[in-house]
Amino acid sequence: NLKKEKIMALIKTNLDKLNFSKLYKIQMKNSTFKSKSSSDWDKKALHFSQNVLNSPYTKKFTKRVDTSDCETLLDVGSGPATISLALAKKLKNIYALDYSPTMLELAKQNAKEQNIENLITIDKSWYDSWEDVPNADIVIASRSMEVKDIKKALIKLNEKANKRVYITTKVGGSFIDKEILNQIKRDIIPRPDYIYLLNTLHTMGIFAKVDFIKTSSKKFDTSNEDEFIQKLKWSLGKISKKEEKILREYFNTTYKLKEKDESLIWAFIYWEKDL
Repeated sequence: NLKKEKIMALIKTNLDKLNFSKLYKIQMKNSTFKSKSSSDWDKKALHFSQNVLNSPYTKKFTKRVDTSDCETLLDVGSGPATISLALAKKLKNIYALDYSPTMLELAKQNAKEQNIENLITIDKSWYDSWEDVPNADIVIASRSMEVKDIKKALIKLNEKANKRVYITTKVGGSFIDKEILNQIKRDIIPRPDYIYLLNTLHTMGIFAKVDFIKTSSKKFDTSNEDEFIQKLKWSLGKISKKEEKILREYFNTTYKLKEKDESLIWAFIYWEKDL
């Protein structure tokens, strides 16, 4: 028994030495894929809203959300509130929090078109004070965990939840197919993988469960080469004239002609407040 206790103490010491929150910050800071501003999302809002409205991802996410004994939901980084609106009829009030005013206007428009009257929008970012943000039985953050400090973000979500929290983040930190990157010999530094979030939660004393959602990727699926280049610029940032020339040639000779069988895997992480 004494030997077992020593081994367990050693394991705990090793875990404590691994500061996953700090490791997350370092990788997020150095990642090729930079966070977008509210004005960036304002410009993309309409296109984004149309794409996610009937997305299989939305159905897979909402199917996993337990609304029993719940009246309220807070949707953080809601975008056009696709997820929360899909659950609205099961709840008394839903709050959509986002830092893009255009996204929130689309959320209101989507609610009106669906005859949903219990949506309340909140214009805030991860970095604003949430003191006046109401607590909710359920808190969700669907594909919106692009934050500088993951521990602070997770604490905010947990504090606002009365009963349950559901978040998704990408498995692997790159949204761009390796074949595309190989054309321009571009090495990337990915965003932190989902395991950083899970281990940070563990250090917080939160024992979360994990499931996975697989979806087909339509991110670069277009027959228009200008749109293809713009989508790459959204993800990669600056592209040199030489790189753009190579990518346009690749698009016209290979990419637009090949069968697309690309997929994304999202980690669906969730926990109960009373566990």
